[in-house]
Amino acid sequence: MSEQPPYLRIADVLRRRVGEHEWTPGDRLPSRAQIAQECGVGENVVRRAQELLISQGVLEGRAGSGTYVAEPRQRVRVVRSSAREQPDGSPFRADMKAVGRQGDWESRTEAKVPAPAEIAGRLGVAEGDLCVRTDYEFLGDGRPVQLSTSWEPYDLTGGTLVVLPEGGPHAGAGVVNRMAAIGVVVSHAVEQPEPRQASAEEASLLGIQKAALVTHIRRTYFSDQGRPVETADIVVPAALCEIVYEIPVNPSLQ
Repeated sequence: MSEQPPYLRIADVLRRRVGEHEWTPGDRLPSRAQIAQECGVGENVVRRAQELLISQGVLEGRAGSGTYVAEPRQRVRVVRSSAREQPDGSPFRADMKAVGRQGDWESRTEAKVPAPAEIAGRLGVAEGDLCVRTDYEFLGDGRPVQLSTSWEPYDLTGGTLVVLPEGGPHAGAGVVNRMAAIGVVVSHAVEQPEPRQASAEEASLLGIQKAALVTHIRRTYFSDQGRPVETADIVVPAALCEIVYEIPVNPSLQ
């Protein structure tokens, strides 16, 4: 069996010292040089150990100040279910309310954006065809907890009251309800979740360490005619959220 890498051993030491309340939330850790000397390792080993614990939410780094024990943050329960989208409320706000937080989001929409190759393939359109792109930052008590980038074919919604997902009379109503307003019946969605590391931009927006673990969900909504009507890339940070899938069961099929 291979020996545990030094940075993982040091991470275990630091985690234990936090767990034993030698350092409590808000406390500043000793310098890397001091920890390195105490543990008999190099400062780069301590740096890697701290970066790992920051990505796991145990520690937090403050630019120009040092490394501190993070305040405990309750993970948000994010429910993925075909039954979640409702005309009178937001599933995200419901998830936030369940953990005692105020849920909201900020968005930025660009109309008539040429579809990149991957997005075009997911939407069943030609590369470069025009789409409506909306970037979302979902907030819990004003702090980002989830990101999403949504794409819709412009030839589907262009010239209608729902062309802007967060504008007009159907603003914020969700894909299913907005499409219904223009006579398009959304029958199902396909989601493909996979773990990966956060990009530098995602980490900055979410307030997590660069390369921290996230779940990247590729979601596509389909009409009852089989046409993709929206596709999105959803980024959920593992340290802040847990993902739960609710799967409806039809007793008549048992």
